[in-house]
Amino acid sequence: MLTEYKKKVATSLSDMASPAPGVQNKNRVAILADLDKEKRRLIHNSSMNNPAARPVLNKAFRDHTEQQHIAAQQEAALQHAHTHSSGFFITQDSSFGNLILPVLPQPDPPPAAELQNL
Repeated sequence: MLTEYKKKVATSLSDMASPAPGVQNKNRVAILADLDKEKRRLIHNSSMNNPAARPVLNKAFRDHTEQQHIAAQQEAALQHAHTHSSGFFITQDSSFGNLILPVLPQPDPPPAAELQNL
């Protein structure tokens, strides 16, 4: 199909070598019409064959799958951290892509009597 199209374009281009203005414009219109038909056909075929052509369904599914994957990774990282560390960790979204974040315990404030002695 593409070879036939190239032949048409080559024939049209060789016809355009003759400087008859009316024929030249007709050829241009014919070429543009052929290009438009081919473009529409390719767009139609790609939308039928390409699963990315239906982005609403795929995006929602992909987001859900990605969230499940991240949740599984967070759970594994949290379990590993609790097993191999004496610290405290939480799962939380991080601007830097960390799956878990360490939690530093806040020390109790010193008693008022100690503060007066300082």
